[in-house]
Amino acid sequence: MAGRIHNIIRAFLDNSSTGGLLLIAAAALALVVANSPFSAAYFDALHLYLGPLSLQHWVNDALMTVFFLMVGLEIKREMVDGHLASWSRRVLPGAAAVAGMVVPAAIYLLFTRGSGATHGWAIPSATDIAFALAVISLLGQRVPTSLKVFLAALAIIDDLGAVIVIAIFYTAGVSVTDLALAGLIFAVLLVVNRAGVQHLLVYLLLGVALWIFTYRSGVHATIAGVLLALSIPIKRTPATPEAHPDESPLHRLEGALIKPVAFIIIPIFGFANAGVNFSQLGVDALTGPVTLGVASGLAIGKVLGIFGIVAILVRCGYTSLPAGAGWMQVLGVAFLCGIGFTMSLFISLLAFDDAALQNQAKMGILFGSLVAGCLGYVILRTAKRGDGRDPV
Repeated sequence: MAGRIHNIIRAFLDNSSTGGLLLIAAAALALVVANSPFSAAYFDALHLYLGPLSLQHWVNDALMTVFFLMVGLEIKREMVDGHLASWSRRVLPGAAAVAGMVVPAAIYLLFTRGSGATHGWAIPSATDIAFALAVISLLGQRVPTSLKVFLAALAIIDDLGAVIVIAIFYTAGVSVTDLALAGLIFAVLLVVNRAGVQHLLVYLLLGVALWIFTYRSGVHATIAGVLLALSIPIKRTPATPEAHPDESPLHRLEGALIKPVAFIIIPIFGFANAGVNFSQLGVDALTGPVTLGVASGLAIGKVLGIFGIVAILVRCGYTSLPAGAGWMQVLGVAFLCGIGFTMSLFISLLAFDDAALQNQAKMGILFGSLVAGCLGYVILRTAKRGDGRDPV
């Protein structure tokens, strides 16, 4: 059992890395198409209605719910039976995740004060684990495993923070009736869990109903994916290798979703949302407050927040660096956390209805993530491994 769970986790990390490279390709293709003779067809197709939703809404509200389901499963597994199962393991990545969200938001607000675009403050607060792991995968053994685990744990807590932010701050007008029905279905899911039901189909069918009422309520529909994940049963890894209980529903579902999310859903999202027609951009799109705020929040704010809080905690003796990691390597990982592509794009679409502001946000995300990713890669490639001790 323990070996199988380990293989699932390893497969997720490997697929996230490979999927991240595929996401890079999908985003690049979107930019090429958006600036080609097929530009009009690309943007028109996104607004083509298929049933009750446009193609873009099917991607962002339906497909991305599966992504958020995967995020929720990952969060629950790590909190219950993984690297975040104890408070001592949560201190360093937890503090780094919080600081890595607060400081970029503050920098964004500094750039956008008085502009009427402050609602996008959460855009640079997110970390794209797929992109970050894709960059780390290119470095091979230069990055110690403990630092990869630290990055994954930080990104998981960061995702949890992003989910909370979306649910609280980026919710439209709420339908009390639909919200109550969604709450009722979630309560039924919890009761089914407590009753010991192990059949995934029961949870998935209730999950579809949960998505419908969440979508109709005004709360972003992807939150239904996280709520469904929290209701899926999980069994702890046995303490002794002799014990071999059946694999839990959560592990089965997570294993089934790894490849579709990494290789299909995330690349489709990137292709559908990364396209920007540069010929239609004015000077404001390159130098506007949203562009500068997002780019600075990602490339500077993430590093200041994450590296700063790690330095404070380590120097004050509250914790230590990940085993075998040096300070320059921690700095490199802090820069990689400035790659905020997927979740940042997602939040920008929720924050702004205005196409001009969305384009500014996209430019800021692309530029900030590119700078942060390149700097993180160079630093990690040249940094020496450490022993985790304060060099001073």
